[in-house]
Amino acid sequence: MSEPLRILDTDHVSLHQRGHVQVLAHVAAMPPRHLAVAIVSLEESMRGWLAVIRRARDAGALERAYGYLREGWEYYRAQRVLPFDPAAVAQYLQLRATSKQVGPQDLKIAAIALTRGAIVVTRNRRDFGQVPGLQIEDWTES
Repeated sequence: MSEPLRILDTDHVSLHQRGHVQVLAHVAAMPPRHLAVAIVSLEESMRGWLAVIRRARDAGALERAYGYLREGWEYYRAQRVLPFDPAAVAQYLQLRATSKQVGPQDLKIAAIALTRGAIVVTRNRRDFGQVPGLQIEDWTES
């Protein structure tokens, strides 16, 4: 059987970007074709970068904020970014109707994973663990 696709959730993307040792080791051991991020994580990251830019009050803060935006953009450009395609949209709508306690962004990532038979790599067991049929892993645990 082939190695299943792993999708890093937004938190694990941030850990990967910041050089978390265990996450880096797992990513390095994973064949690139078996690793991806969801377009939803790009959206969440962009919201964060733009908020930092909006809050910048001086030249140094503004320069750093745009540096974060550029670094983030370069990170995502190097990743396999999975779309929120029609199958994922349909799965999301079904999940949203039955999973009232899980936030919409997490449900969107879960929907993308479920439609591809993928595993979500996350520390957020509380939310992702409520999604029926979704497999999760936490690469921060030994």
